[in-house]
Amino acid sequence: MRYSLLDLAPVPEGSDIAQALKNSTELARHAEALGFHRYWLAEHHNMPGIASAATAVLIGHIASQTSTMRIGAGGIMLPNHAPYMVAEAFGTLASLYGDRIDLGLGRAPGTDMQTARALRRGMGAAASGDSFPQDVIDLIGFMAPEDPQAPVRAFPGQGTNVPVWILGSSLYGAQLAAHLGLPYAFASHFAPQALEEALEVYRRSFQPSVFLDKPHAMMAINVFAADTDAEGVRLRTTMQQAFARLRLGRPGKLPPPVDDINDHLQPHVLAGVNEALRITAVGSPDTVRSQLSEIIGKHQPDEVILTGQIHDHKARMRSFEIAAGILKDL
Repeated sequence: MRYSLLDLAPVPEGSDIAQALKNSTELARHAEALGFHRYWLAEHHNMPGIASAATAVLIGHIASQTSTMRIGAGGIMLPNHAPYMVAEAFGTLASLYGDRIDLGLGRAPGTDMQTARALRRGMGAAASGDSFPQDVIDLIGFMAPEDPQAPVRAFPGQGTNVPVWILGSSLYGAQLAAHLGLPYAFASHFAPQALEEALEVYRRSFQPSVFLDKPHAMMAINVFAADTDAEGVRLRTTMQQAFARLRLGRPGKLPPPVDDINDHLQPHVLAGVNEALRITAVGSPDTVRSQLSEIIGKHQPDEVILTGQIHDHKARMRSFEIAAGILKDL
C-alpha cells in the first residue's frame, strides 16, 4: 500500500512564510528519500499559519526540487477558480514535470465568505459549489486528448491528462467520484464523521471509467510520532490548539506545544477538537505502529496520506520519518 504526505506549509509562531516554504522544500526532499509516493499541498486563504495559498506555484517549486515523487494538490478549491485557468496551470506543470503531477479538487472555498469575495469568483453558482460537478467535467475535458474541433482548448492543458482526484468529507464527494470513475480522497484527518459511510458509498457505486477500472480510495491520517509516547502527545498539542482557534474564529500561526492541553482548552472545546481529529496516531514508534495498523485494518484504504501540524520543523521531519518506516513494514 502506498503512503503519501499532505503539507499545508505551516507557519509556526516565531517564524515567517519564507522560512515555512524553505521547510516544506526540505520536508519534500526528505519525504522522497523516505519512499513517500505523493506530496500534496492544500489551498487555504486568509490563514496566517498556512503558506500554501498559491498552491500551483508551490507545487511547481516542490516538483523542481524533487525527481521521483508525485507532486500535487490536495487540493485546489475549484469554486475559487475558472476550470479553464486550472487546466492551463496544471497543464503547464505537467509539461514541465511530466507524469508526476496530481490534481485533487475540493468543493469548499477553503476560506471565509469575505475572502471568497476577494477571490473574485462572486457569490453565484460557482462560488457556492453548485456547479462543481460540471466544473470538474469541464476541467477534465480541457486536459483530455486533443480535439481539433473543440471551440475552446487549453494551451498548455490539452493532452496532458493530469490525474484528477475528488476530495471530500461527506457523501457528496464520494458519490461524484464514484459516478465519474475517479479516485477519491477522504479528509478523515479533520472530518471523520462520514468516513465509513462515504467509503462504502464510493466503493458500492463506483462506475469504471477511462481513468480507473476499480475504485481507489485514500484516507488522511494525522501522525505525531516521536521517540516516546509523552513527546508524541506533547507534539500533538500544537494541532489541538490551532484547530480550536480555527473553530473559534481566531486562526493564527502554528502555536508551540504545551505540557498539558487541559490547561489551555476548555473541556467542551477540547472534546470537540479531539473528536474531529480522532483519526490520529500519536506516540512512540511502537504505539504509532499499533494505531496505524488498527486504522488501516478497519477502513482498508487503497492508500493513506499522512499529515500533522507540528511546530518544530525537525520534530515534524522526524515524525514523518518514523511513520514512513512503519508503513513500509506494514
